[in-house]
Amino acid sequence: MRKSFAGVRLKRLREERGLTQLALARALELSPSYLNQLEQNQRPLTVPVLLKLNAVFGVDVQRFSEDGEVRLMAGLRELFSETLAEEAVSLAEMEEMAANMPGVARMLIRLGQRQREIQEREAVLAAQLGQDQDRGDILLLKPMPYEEVRDFFYDRHNYIDSIDIQAERAFEAWKLKPGNPLDGLEQRLRQQHDIRVLRESAAGEETHGGALREFCPEQRILKLSPQLRPGQMAFQMATQLALLEAGDAIAAMTQDARLSSDEARQLLYIGLANYFAGALILPYRLFLDRAEQLGYDIERLAHEFSVGFETACHRLSTLQRADARGVPFFFVRVDRAGNISKRQSATDFHFSRIGGSCPLWNIYEAFGQPRRILTQLATMPDGRAYLWIARTVSHGRPAYDSPGKIFAIGLGCDIRHAERLIYSRHLNLKDTVNFTPIGSGCKLCPRENCPQRAFPSLGVPLSIDENISRFMPYTFGTAINPAKK
Repeated sequence: MRKSFAGVRLKRLREERGLTQLALARALELSPSYLNQLEQNQRPLTVPVLLKLNAVFGVDVQRFSEDGEVRLMAGLRELFSETLAEEAVSLAEMEEMAANMPGVARMLIRLGQRQREIQEREAVLAAQLGQDQDRGDILLLKPMPYEEVRDFFYDRHNYIDSIDIQAERAFEAWKLKPGNPLDGLEQRLRQQHDIRVLRESAAGEETHGGALREFCPEQRILKLSPQLRPGQMAFQMATQLALLEAGDAIAAMTQDARLSSDEARQLLYIGLANYFAGALILPYRLFLDRAEQLGYDIERLAHEFSVGFETACHRLSTLQRADARGVPFFFVRVDRAGNISKRQSATDFHFSRIGGSCPLWNIYEAFGQPRRILTQLATMPDGRAYLWIARTVSHGRPAYDSPGKIFAIGLGCDIRHAERLIYSRHLNLKDTVNFTPIGSGCKLCPRENCPQRAFPSLGVPLSIDENISRFMPYTFGTAINPAKK
């Protein structure tokens, strides 16, 4: 294992707790001189000291892990690859910042993201207005609400400890049955909250506007859409119970979050309620233990717990409790046009926010083989290797004149965890030469010879000849020969 020097993080922890160096040394049973050497990066942070920090202050040791640096490095490399500066920032300088000034690194990444979002929105507005004019102080500085909520979960590795534990305890206290919680959830709603559940459509009892769930507080009735499957009904009941029984905790967490608008806070409130619902019908340790026993066989997990493929994948991406960690997954959902509507990461995988995603990624191949699970061993430009699983899912039960929704779900993990998955059987995990080379999108990917490249990388300028031959092969119907420019 590489030595961990985390002096700045140790200082920050001490400042957050309002402790002097002497007080922290006494709490950790260390000599003041040794603690001073740790804070000055003259000595590495050892495992016994990390365990002591956890025991005394309840600090998650992941705060001092290398994975956090990897996440920051990915963000910094993306940020500086877009910066058209005369003096480039070296890799060594980025590593130093990620290791010793993580707060500054995170702030720079956020500023870069906001600047990029502003530029993209300005371009959209200019196209809509049909002119390139100054738009003054139109609300362009605020991030989009869904982006803030997505970042909230990403910063927490897609795991919310207090809500997850509360949901797991509720599962046990309410004596819910794994894979068949409907009766128990309905009983809880009726006995504790005097709420009657209408699972099937009845005359005059349709949900308003085809909503999946509608609660009528005056009548104490919870209406569920007749189109829902049993697992979806359970999720909707669990969401209503989250609002009723965990509403105060969710509201407090929402208010404490640093969000810029009421709309973002409302979205986070709903997102946390949905998180509680998923953790209630798929309780942490029970679901994790079964996942380990089945080799993370998603379809079997979904069948045993009576949920959909997407729900099972989403829950797998949240299993990061400090004392019982599952495989750290990355979860993504895309449509046929390549729009990413969901993306969560429990570890260091960094989804690009610009330039689209890689066409060589197997998640796009899944649309050509509906409902079949595809596997892919892939390498990123930084040399890291991953196992990816992809499959399509459909939403709704469309009528003849009402098309349904089809998405592709991708679930990935670092290659070092691949042997724990049933999907790695019959795959050669050591033959990295034949792994599919993918990237974060053409604008960021440095692979110059990729046959699927759509446009030049921002960080790898091409010559005029290369630009013409690759990205401008025709002008007014006539092919251009780069040799005769």
